[in-house]
Amino acid sequence: MQVQSLPTTPSPEPQLIDQLSNPNGIPSECSRRAKTQIDLLLLAIEALDLGGAEAMLASARELGLEEVVRGRVNLWLLRSSNPLRRFSQRQPMSRDEGKALVLITCFLARRLTVLIRQLLLGYQQLSDQGLSFDHHFRLSDYLARFRSHFRARMNAKRSGVIAYNTDEKLNELAIELLTKLLFCTGSNGADRLWVSLFDGEVS
Repeated sequence: MQVQSLPTTPSPEPQLIDQLSNPNGIPSECSRRAKTQIDLLLLAIEALDLGGAEAMLASARELGLEEVVRGRVNLWLLRSSNPLRRFSQRQPMSRDEGKALVLITCFLARRLTVLIRQLLLGYQQLSDQGLSFDHHFRLSDYLARFRSHFRARMNAKRSGVIAYNTDEKLNELAIELLTKLLFCTGSNGADRLWVSLFDGEVS
């Protein structure tokens, strides 16, 4: 009697989260520095894109990350784990949650690549010519929105926030974050950003 073979179950597609590296030493929960950096990068995206908050949720769905980033409230709680926040939530951010936010950050950064390049080029040109940022409307608008977001959401009594107590220092931070977002758009950008969040913390 011929034995009928059972149909094989196809192997599940690897999840995006599983494709990011786990170098030796990366803990099961994100460090204070990692949580802060992820939130600041997302803050910069919100300053670039008026619909940034909604785009983050849409990106989670598009990337198949809904089980990790479970809606608006969960996204807010994850970002509020940034200890610099005005209403910081003293809760851990798991490694998978951190990876999901990194993937969302890089996904949105790639969509904004042209604008990011334009703003960085404008910044360099104005700096070389000794001109104020007001000469570049899009750059001036981004910087003003970033400063407004930062001051509205961060706790002014935290030492890490006091360090950015002038427009000039906040502008420098905003440009630094643009550079990091551009870094996200390159080859293996998500993995490189993820590993960079733990510089000095992993072997």
